[in-house]
Amino acid sequence: MELVWWVLTIILSLGILFPIWREVVDYPFYGMNILFIVTFITVSRYVFLLKHTFLGTRQIAKLVLIILLIPFIFHLISEINHFQTYLDEKGQESVVGSLSYERIGPLTRYVHSELMFFGVGSVIACVLFFFRLIISVWRYRNKGTI
Repeated sequence: MELVWWVLTIILSLGILFPIWREVVDYPFYGMNILFIVTFITVSRYVFLLKHTFLGTRQIAKLVLIILLIPFIFHLISEINHFQTYLDEKGQESVVGSLSYERIGPLTRYVHSELMFFGVGSVIACVLFFFRLIISVWRYRNKGTI
């Protein structure tokens, strides 16, 4: 089942990034964008379906993730800030390059909305996942459930 979710995540990521890939030659935020999309989808899934994943009964893995999530959340926030700073300093048109006037407006709105949605969504999902893992470890230790 995990493999199916990863395939769906990859397909969804490609579908979301296709309009950007089709129009923009040198898009500088592919890596960040893929990180945000994959993190949002995967972590959101783990928040709600933790019992049904491989992490369900692995307490050591959960504890390691709890520790690693803190710097990861700050990294995600830093990447969102980097994107906003880039837009503030160079303008939205610098992200999409040299397109026709009719295409710049809709594409810059799409890029900004999409990246901010998945960026902020991934931060929120990671914070929720942090607390979900803590609750899961506590439940497993005290009640025997996930």
